[in-house]
Parts: sequence; structure tokens; C-alpha cells
Amino acid sequence: MPTIPHLERHFRGAQTIRDIVIGMSDGLTVPFALAAGLSGVGTSTSIIVTAGLAEIAAGAIAMGLGGYLAAKTDLEHYVAERMREQRETERIPEEEAEEVAQIFRHYGLTDEQIAPLVAAIRSDPERWVDFMMRFELGLEPPDPVRARKSAFTIGLAYIVGGLIPLLPYMLSDQLLMALGLSVLVTPLALLLFGYVKGRLTGINPWRSALQTLGIGGLAATAAFLLARAIG
Repeated sequence: MPTIPHLERHFRGAQTIRDIVIGMSDGLTVPFALAAGLSGVGTSTSIIVTAGLAEIAAGAIAMGLGGYLAAKTDLEHYVAERMREQRETERIPEEEAEEVAQIFRHYGLTDEQIAPLVAAIRSDPERWVDFMMRFELGLEPPDPVRARKSAFTIGLAYIVGGLIPLLPYMLSDQLLMALGLSVLVTPLALLLFGYVKGRLTGINPWRSALQTLGIGGLAATAAFLLARAIG
């Protein structure tokens, strides 16, 4: 009787989704708050569009650089910790071997079961360091080009998100109509974005949509009120 192969489907784009979430959520809220705040003081749509595009450009650069530096810091931290672990396995191998044994004891193995495992791990210095990095420190090797990918993804997501609330001001010179359309499309974009994020990450898509709408709506409202107060 033929057997059906067991296929495990795990989502592996968590870092990319995180970058898109960071860029898109800020892109949807900050330019919306700026445009709505300027609308509240009677600014023309042309000035709002100019100010909005300038903010999107500046925000995308700043957010992209932030993502680049964060990913670069993660890589530098991993390299530094790996060098430290490598030195420790060379200088104090018995203490490091005991740390390996402690990890296996945490999983309920006996010393008789642990001894050959520790010996096998110690036989390969590189894999010994790999083991300590993963199971002692909980660190996975980062993608060496992660910093550039993160900067590009966050920046692009910010631009896409920022153009959504600004688009009505580009299409209409009627201030109140543009504001009304922006108020309408921005929550819808937050809902759709949250739903897609939920589907991709395997969580309840409607719960993700409502959470994204709630958090993004609160952020946009706070930024709008602040812009009105300053204006």
C-alpha cells in the first residue's frame, strides 16, 4: 500500500515579514497623520502632497538605515560571541564539555547516555562551537547580506505604505474630499495588511487584521492629534 509522504510546511520568512510590518505600519500611520493634521489647519492639497512626499522619502531612508544598523549589529554580536565560544572550547574544554552535558541533562538524559554524545560533539571543534552557539546562547547564524535586505525591505514597505493615505490628495484638489478618502482607505489598508500578515505567518488572519487596525489606528490618531496641536 503506497504511503503518503509527510510534508512539514513551516513559514521561513519571519525576518522579511517583520521588516515589512515595521515599514508598512509606520508608512501607513505617519504620512496619514501628517496629511490629516495639515488638512485640519486648511493647508492646500498641493502643499500636503509635497510635504507628504518629503516625509515619505525621509522616513524611508531613516527606517531603512535603522533596519540596516539593527541587522549589522546582530551579525557583529554573533561573530563576537562565536569567537568567544571558540576561545573557551580551546582554553577550557572540560568546562565547555560540562556545559554540553548540562544541556542534555535538561532533556532528561542520563550521564551514561550523555557521555558518547559529548565525545562526538567534542571530536569536531567547528560543530562543537555551532552546538554551543545554538543550544547554550540560542543564537542562529545570521544571513551575511541580511543588513542590505532589511534596509531595502523596510524602506520600500514604508514608501508603499506612505503613498496609500497620500494618494487621495494626489487625485483631488478638494481638501475635505481628499481627507475623507484618506480616512477611509487607510483603515482598509491596515485591515488588509493585517489579514495578509496573518495568513502568511499562520495565525488567525482576522485577529491579525483587527490587531493591526487597532494598533495602527491608535498610532495614527495619536500622531494626528499631536500634529493638530502643533499646527
